[in-house]
Amino acid sequence: MARPPSIPRDEDTVVVRIGSRATTLTNLRKPFWPALGLTKGDLLRYYLAVAPALLPHVRDRAMVMKRYPDGAAGPFFFMKRTPKPRPPWLETCAIEHGSGNVIDFPMIQDTLALLWVINLGCIDLNPWYARCDDVDRPDFLHFDLDPTPGASLAQIAQAAHRVREILGELGLTSLVKTTGSRGLHVYVPIVRGPTQKEVWTLAKALAFELARRHPELITAEYRVARRPPQHAVADYNQNAWGRTLASVYSVRPTPRATVSTPLTWDEVGPSLRMEDHRIDTLPARLRAGGDLWKPLLGPRRHDIGPLLGPAAGWLRRASGVPPGASAGGSRAKPRAGRAPRSA
Repeated sequence: MARPPSIPRDEDTVVVRIGSRATTLTNLRKPFWPALGLTKGDLLRYYLAVAPALLPHVRDRAMVMKRYPDGAAGPFFFMKRTPKPRPPWLETCAIEHGSGNVIDFPMIQDTLALLWVINLGCIDLNPWYARCDDVDRPDFLHFDLDPTPGASLAQIAQAAHRVREILGELGLTSLVKTTGSRGLHVYVPIVRGPTQKEVWTLAKALAFELARRHPELITAEYRVARRPPQHAVADYNQNAWGRTLASVYSVRPTPRATVSTPLTWDEVGPSLRMEDHRIDTLPARLRAGGDLWKPLLGPRRHDIGPLLGPAAGWLRRASGVPPGASAGGSRAKPRAGRAPRSA
């Protein structure tokens, strides 16, 4: 068995080889978090350490690059098209956009591709929700929960449990992770089939229902200026086509170099602290507890097809609009498309 590659601490440039392929890593001693004494090389070593757990979650997906050439506190820019020159072994995903423009996104299929992308100055990873063989049919539904001004992480944790409850009423199991920034992500593994727009519609219906049930805690208001303070935003719009979220195990460009970390639901409570999950603590947590995000890859997936028809009726109810003739679909059993029960 081949030894895993290593990245030295006393060199600025190194060629990493895996099998017959190689990539050059540069500026390894460049400060990326000067206050923490962390360099670009430390970032690359982190991703090398977590690669066995991370790679299955990003493989076969187009990757949007968010590049920080001067480190976490410096300016950044987004990049979709794979830069040239690029290694001949790097796989790409061609996606046609509305303008007819076709963009070749990089894909992170293995450790060497991961190091190549991070070496561009990418701190976090932002993969597409759908795999490259059908970029309009995602294999999970999710909620991005972030605070409005004045809201605490404890409130976001409370909101996450409310999301878990409403999903449970529909027979949907969910997983939770920190964003690594200010909030939490709740994911549901789904059977591929519904389009991204259909998944977005269901997420919107559930977000509106959550806001109706818990107006003191949750808002689904999309317009930032109209969001009430001290609330959790159930951001359904992150399910839209072409949007991305920071992947699991992504380092975030925060002052403490926090990491988007999978949690058990028991950990989601008042004592949760974002800064406990960092670039220097995550590898040991992963070794001790394994990949808590692994169920998102497994065969147990939920068919949300029967929920799509009633979703429009749920939106009307959550918006306070009298139901139309089609609203009766919400009376079926949960697996046939039942609306969540009223709180």
